[in-house]
Amino acid sequence: MMTSVITGDIINSRKVLDGAWLATLKAALNRYGQEPASWEIYRGDSFQLEVTPSEALKAALLVKANIKQYKQLDARMAIGIGEKSFPATKITESNGSAFVNSGECFEGLKKRTLAIRSPWPEIDRELNLYFDLALLTMDLWTGNASTILKTAMEHPELTQQALAEKLKKTQSVISESLKRAGYEEIMRMEKRYKELISNQ
Repeated sequence: MMTSVITGDIINSRKVLDGAWLATLKAALNRYGQEPASWEIYRGDSFQLEVTPSEALKAALLVKANIKQYKQLDARMAIGIGEKSFPATKITESNGSAFVNSGECFEGLKKRTLAIRSPWPEIDRELNLYFDLALLTMDLWTGNASTILKTAMEHPELTQQALAEKLKKTQSVISESLKRAGYEEIMRMEKRYKELISNQ
């Protein structure tokens, strides 16, 4: 049974004394299951999340948008796809190639904030190229844009007008923010990711 594990940490977490981001991170992770079986936060600002392989990129994008609402902060994440050979009650004690791929990919991130390692090197090459290009925009998301993006991703059924009403902003602000943040292109990438992973 294939699964996907996201290993991540919060960049600059110690520079922000207000710990509000922690509740925001927990809320984002909670969308994908219960703590500690599906996700855990450890060492203060590191986390692991298990999701289905097709949902992994959306989950990572959502975590990034949630965290980048806070000035100075960002999330660095590695998506690992593979087997889960040993299920434990706590995700950080589970094991298998998905966990190994995620951990090794995370160790190799350096300055990148998102990468993937799966059993399929050809797909990894293609997806990591997409990620690198998308990160040119995503790493520059502002706090306001991140709030709009997060809400748009959580509620894909909402029109821009409905988003504007929900966030108490004008429709033109919503439109401009989504455009500048590359929302449509990033969602196209997420769709392509799903196609590639689902065909395996």
